Amino acid sequence: MSALLDESAMSSQPLEYPLTTAGRRVIWMYAVVIGLFHVVAPLAFLPGLFSWVGLVLLLPGNYVFGSLGINLAYHRILTHRSVVVPRWLEHLFTIFGVCSLQGSPLRWVTTHRIHHQFSDEREDPHSPLVTFFWSHVQWVFITNNVLERLSTYERYSRDLIDDPFQRWLHRGYHWVWVYVAHAVAFAGLCLGIAWLTTETAAEMWTTSTSLFLWLVVVRTVYVWHITWLVNSAAHYWGYRNYKTHDVSRNNWVVAVLTNGEGWHNNHHASPRAAAHGHRWWEIDLTYWTIVALKWVGLAWKVVPVKVPKVLLPDGQVSKSNAVTVSVEDESDKGTSQLREPHGQQVVS
Repeated sequence: MSALLDESAMSSQPLEYPLTTAGRRVIWMYAVVIGLFHVVAPLAFLPGLFSWVGLVLLLPGNYVFGSLGINLAYHRILTHRSVVVPRWLEHLFTIFGVCSLQGSPLRWVTTHRIHHQFSDEREDPHSPLVTFFWSHVQWVFITNNVLERLSTYERYSRDLIDDPFQRWLHRGYHWVWVYVAHAVAFAGLCLGIAWLTTETAAEMWTTSTSLFLWLVVVRTVYVWHITWLVNSAAHYWGYRNYKTHDVSRNNWVVAVLTNGEGWHNNHHASPRAAAHGHRWWEIDLTYWTIVALKWVGLAWKVVPVKVPKVLLPDGQVSKSNAVTVSVEDESDKGTSQLREPHGQQVVS
């Protein structure tokens, strides 16, 4: 524990808003949808609509749509190419991510790769050194001109552009229609369950509404916020195993909520690694899922943890690591932080 770094993110120099967000024009479609979901979600806690069953079902809902969809598909498979799975499984997990209503995979991946290249610098799309609110949610509904240019996607996400399935999701807001279709399917499922388990029409409608609120609306809002906490809280509070150039932190609360994404300083030290938890106490359920998939033959080319020696606080790997950490002897400019996360060099 003596090797842990405890620098304060709050003592870092504040940043101006990214130049590419000058004028901070609101994307009204995003702002209205986010606002409506936050107005509707609290209805699930009203008497008659609150459900302990719905609350418990948030756990598997978060795992399927948050951990498999966002953590595994959007983040570790598509953004960082940390593991390879069969194409059909990659697309299935991607659909789970789309059902979390966090934008098209192409836009999500491009934003995240830019974040890694310029983490906590002015070009970072969502650094908390601007403001905490900016990094948590404001950046989502403010126009960033760099994300409106085709050249940006060609530079950062050519691998996704070359996938017809990913192109289809991005064009014509097909990802939105996928989310709508999944919500309609859940509405039918909730109505069917209520029809089978209640005796009156009033009970049926109340039960189905309650289930829908918990299984779709509350779950979507929950996965939004725990994902956004990685951008905000995990760059603000926590401890640091590695001397990365940014202010990323390992935040155990965020890690528990997200099933492993909160070990963010570890991730920034070794962006392509499939495992984000490096110490024995850093539980990473998403990585355990990768291990399970590999064991049954559905995952391969799992990228190991490799950390540049310059990032180690005392030049040595901690003995409390739960995964094998290889040390790369690279200069500051040559570290994996300055490479596009899927392996292509983007910085001269």
